[in-house]
Amino acid sequence: MAVGMSITNEPGNYNGRMTPFVVLSCMMAAMGGLIFGYDIGISGGVTSMEPFLKRFFHDVYTKMKEDSAEVSNYCKFDSQLLTLFTSSLYVSGLFASLLASSVTRACGRTPSILIGGVAFLAGAALGGAAINVYMLILARVLLGIGIGFANQAVPLYLSEMAPAKYRGGINISFQMCVGSGVLIANLINYGTEKIREGWGWRISLGLAAVPAAMLTLGGIFLPETANSLIQRCNDHDRAKRRLQRVRGTDDVQAELDDLVAASEASRTIKRPFKNILQRRYRPQLVMSIAIPFFQQVTGINVIASYAPVLFRTIGLGESASLMSAVVTGAVGLFTTFVSMLIVDKLGRRRVLIIGGILMFLTQMTVGGVMAAKLGNHGGLTKGWAISVLLLICIYDAGFGFSWGPLGWLIPSEIFPLEIRSAGQSITVAVNFFFTFLVGQTFLAMLCHFKYGIFFFYGGWVAVMTTFAYFLLPETKNMPIEKMDIVWRDHWFWKKFAEVKYYDEEYNI
Repeated sequence: MAVGMSITNEPGNYNGRMTPFVVLSCMMAAMGGLIFGYDIGISGGVTSMEPFLKRFFHDVYTKMKEDSAEVSNYCKFDSQLLTLFTSSLYVSGLFASLLASSVTRACGRTPSILIGGVAFLAGAALGGAAINVYMLILARVLLGIGIGFANQAVPLYLSEMAPAKYRGGINISFQMCVGSGVLIANLINYGTEKIREGWGWRISLGLAAVPAAMLTLGGIFLPETANSLIQRCNDHDRAKRRLQRVRGTDDVQAELDDLVAASEASRTIKRPFKNILQRRYRPQLVMSIAIPFFQQVTGINVIASYAPVLFRTIGLGESASLMSAVVTGAVGLFTTFVSMLIVDKLGRRRVLIIGGILMFLTQMTVGGVMAAKLGNHGGLTKGWAISVLLLICIYDAGFGFSWGPLGWLIPSEIFPLEIRSAGQSITVAVNFFFTFLVGQTFLAMLCHFKYGIFFFYGGWVAVMTTFAYFLLPETKNMPIEKMDIVWRDHWFWKKFAEVKYYDEEYNI
């Protein structure tokens, strides 16, 4: 993204350039992704640390230490209480994201970001000081509230601040921060596991306060988007000044006019959650449910959250498992950066299809290797264990390139202003619900499905890639307030979009 480059967007005839103001604001807001990624990485690491398991989940610790002839490789970590520790965050995040919709719509994007930072900060402090499993789970609930607010507000903020030509790259900075958080957490886990006294997990959990503090400070100083200023205050002059500063030009009237028109339409909607069910918004509603659902049934969060557990299942030691998680996290981060550079050139739809094919092939291959080489007892040979690690790295690369960043980008840019906050809340809520469901069932599924779990997720990857090919329209370079055009021109969704244009023409 070149600072100072002039752009003119054909569909909306908007003028402007990528300004340092936009870059700095979006970098700070994207810290919301850092807290999300840090938690994903940390929770997976500490649940494989023996001192942590011994203190809070003694049954799992005992099962792991039993003779391998007594317990299946796939069942050593099967504990509903252990998965509740990981997945309780997503239950609270689900409800928090729905509450955040009202806050974001009525008070603005930045107050929701601030609330998210404060709640996550409190959860980090409680988790680091926990003395029993109840304190741990309460900490996870607070962390979930923080992530629920942040994930609801930050992608909206990034999409509204960004020029249309660079919206994909800027929005993917959120997923870049998620990937950075996962990698940082894995590195911290690898270091703290080596503390012989056994309290390294406290450092891992407590250091979540660092990105939370950064997000909290960001929430205090971040400027509000022009879209939100018009929607909440109807202050056109203030919104125009904000647009001029954000776009780096005085000629912002065309974009301002579209924002005002969208805001006037949004004020006619008093109950956005009810109105989003109308036929005219059916394409956006389907995408707000389907995209986060597909993102989770790739199995990525269970691989990210339980990567060390998975690597221990195939026979790697505690330290080697944590280092393997570092490697896969680094691969995912790098490919997300690649996606940020090319998504506005290749387009969203093409990137999703390429990533889906790559994930499908690797999931199926991992399942085949484990079916052929890993029995209920013992482990893989070093060569086959490295092969599985490499395949999971390729899988992470496919996800980091495609469904990871675009799973947040596409929903944040497709909603008209009148239902945008509600639509984003539905996206986050669906994401958290299925993250909870998949996370809560993963260890039991691993125990019962064994290697078949990779075929299960691979099947879903095939379904979602087909969905993207036939039903997802291309949204690259389209101004966010002109997004209705992509639905009107789509072979399937145009019949729903035509209803909206008919209603507007006759003022229905």
